[in-house]
Amino acid sequence: MSSNKGKDVAEGSSRGAAMAPDQQNPPPLSRYESQKRRDWNTFGQYLRNQRPPVALSQCNANHVLEFLRYLDQFGKTKVHLQGCVFFGQPEPPGPCTCPLKQAWGSLDALIGRLRAAFEENGGLPETNPFASGAIRLYLREVRDSQAKARGIPYKKKKKKRNPMKANDESSSFHMQ
Repeated sequence: MSSNKGKDVAEGSSRGAAMAPDQQNPPPLSRYESQKRRDWNTFGQYLRNQRPPVALSQCNANHVLEFLRYLDQFGKTKVHLQGCVFFGQPEPPGPCTCPLKQAWGSLDALIGRLRAAFEENGGLPETNPFASGAIRLYLREVRDSQAKARGIPYKKKKKKRNPMKANDESSSFHMQ
């Protein structure tokens, strides 16, 4: 039987199902996949805890925005308010009473994972609440306000150009 074990599993034979449970464990999930599953379960729990509970099929961008705001209470990033003496200072010299919030990068990554999980769990791309313009706008506002509060402007990373392509373009330009 041991010589047929691999063949049974590859061909989908039911004999492979009789193997010991510890021999059938799927490979461990990547860190990203584990986090995506955890985030998806957390969001599902959040919807079920709403009064009245919200079915995933009824979920929209407003529910996602409420979820993101709910998560702020667990944040670890100090975001200085406009009236704070440390507003706009990247490294404030002392403590203040400004709120802790979720960092923009964390929220952006979370939305990316939930957007993928929504579609992997049967949602249609055109109805994906995580892909909504309202979510993109909210994330942009969070990014900009956190950058102002810290006095560090957000700079979008520029895409590297292919040097070979640039050389080809410049050489054809000069050959006129």
